Amino acid sequence: MNTLRTLTLAAVSAALLLAASPARAAGPAIELGLGADWLVDPRVGAFQLTLAGDNRVNQHLSWGGRVGLLLLTDPGRVGVPIDARLRGHFGAIYVEGLVGPWLVFRDGDALRFHAGVGFGLATRHLNVGLEVGYLNPTSMVGLRLAFPL
Repeated sequence: MNTLRTLTLAAVSAALLLAASPARAAGPAIELGLGADWLVDPRVGAFQLTLAGDNRVNQHLSWGGRVGLLLLTDPGRVGVPIDARLRGHFGAIYVEGLVGPWLVFRDGDALRFHAGVGFGLATRHLNVGLEVGYLNPTSMVGLRLAFPL
């Protein structure tokens, strides 16, 4: 009876070791992102290419930032979005808050305040989400794709 218990424990332990996935590195997480937004008034689009980095605070919380290149349509203007972010991780679901200045070149309001709330699904190879926010002087709604590096 004692031998059967030992063999069962060894088999279960071996199965768990084989099924376990490699742990993520404890260092910063970096991702390359794409974004497409609709600015409610004056009904223009915004497209972003961003690079983001996060450090884990604990299992469910990370903080970091993102910076990138911004293209506003109608008329075409370029800029630099800069955001600090706080992200909650709940399995494959994430929820984040973002705040920061966005620089828009060749515009009367070159420095614009941005704040937003995002949520989505995060996998090992792709993050997909939605963001609802405010870019002075209008609200915005957007889609986000990010590729962890």
